[in-house]
Amino acid sequence: MPDNMGKNGEGYPDPTAGSAWRNIRKEENRREMERAAVIGNLIPIMKQTAELAGFEVVGRIVLKDKRTGKEYR
Repeated sequence: MPDNMGKNGEGYPDPTAGSAWRNIRKEENRREMERAAVIGNLIPIMKQTAELAGFEVVGRIVLKDKRTGKEYR
């Protein structure tokens, strides 16, 4: 959390803004953990598929979320 998110423009504590910012980050972290779980399940399936087709994955698999554009390495 940025240092100034729990304070108002004059530098005084603003618990409402700080709480709102923490809730936003909490939701973002929850979504990111869900995406990581999906990827954690997907990679072994991709490796098994390659193995069944007579191939071996020899490098890093990089995935890109079509919706957000974020890359997972």
